[in-house]
Amino acid sequence: MASADDIDWDDLRYFLQALEAKSLAGAARRLGVEHSTVGRRLSALERSLGASLVLRGPHGLQLTALGEKLAPLVHDMGRAVAAVDGLVNAQKASIRLAVPSGFTRIFAAALSRPNAKGLKFSLDILSGARPRDLKKGEADLAIRGAPLADQDLIASKLCEAGFSLYASAAYLKRQPAPPGPKDLRGHDVIGYHASLSAAPPSRWLEKHAAGASIVLRSREMTDMLSAALSGIGVAVLPCMLGDQEAALKRLTPRVLATQIFSLVYRRELRNADSVRAAIGFVRTVIRQNAALISGVRTSR
Repeated sequence: MASADDIDWDDLRYFLQALEAKSLAGAARRLGVEHSTVGRRLSALERSLGASLVLRGPHGLQLTALGEKLAPLVHDMGRAVAAVDGLVNAQKASIRLAVPSGFTRIFAAALSRPNAKGLKFSLDILSGARPRDLKKGEADLAIRGAPLADQDLIASKLCEAGFSLYASAAYLKRQPAPPGPKDLRGHDVIGYHASLSAAPPSRWLEKHAAGASIVLRSREMTDMLSAALSGIGVAVLPCMLGDQEAALKRLTPRVLATQIFSLVYRRELRNADSVRAAIGFVRTVIRQNAALISGVRTSR
């Protein structure tokens, strides 16, 4: 009597295709094999079960009594395998990329282009200053500006982002522009949250904001951008944000601070096809926006 250990589950797949095609030749075309291969796999399944499942004739395949009983079970199994495969592929195709909020706009723009529809993965953007724990699976890839010291993670340089000084027309109407970016005395300044005190733009601002009034602090670049647009003060912003805002004036063509950003991911993910594809996409987007990110070539 047959047991589950006697059955080659791949033989059941051939049986299912033969059921649906109603012939060996039709099943062979679906599977991309010779029709003799299908016949051989059906015979192997029948031997393992110790009973016939199909009758071969000039008009195709006809199920035996046992084959009729087995058919709905094999159909259910086929649907279950397809569901499992769909779940696995969906999981592999969904890549979570954690980025500082300043990067969200350039990735959103890249994903909106027609050629992005050909990507073999979907990109979930997790934006914010809070670092995602890659080792706990909170993200698959991350763009980080802080140094990395973890042997379980791989980090490679991605870009060097430039920061400069910006203010809105409303602010400049109320308060004339400073004579130079290093002289912010008497100005209202949008500062950085204490958690970002080690970041280069925060260090630059703390060094040159003596005599200025810090009217607001934030850890999110997009919040600082919104505050600058509202006219409450001047801000040291990523050039990739400030230079794209027509309502903001860049107060100096100089890049006042730079920060190196790296692409980080778990070591065991480096061979996954979807992760490699996502890494390539991220690097392409960054390369295409290199001038904007650096701030060197753009000034107002």
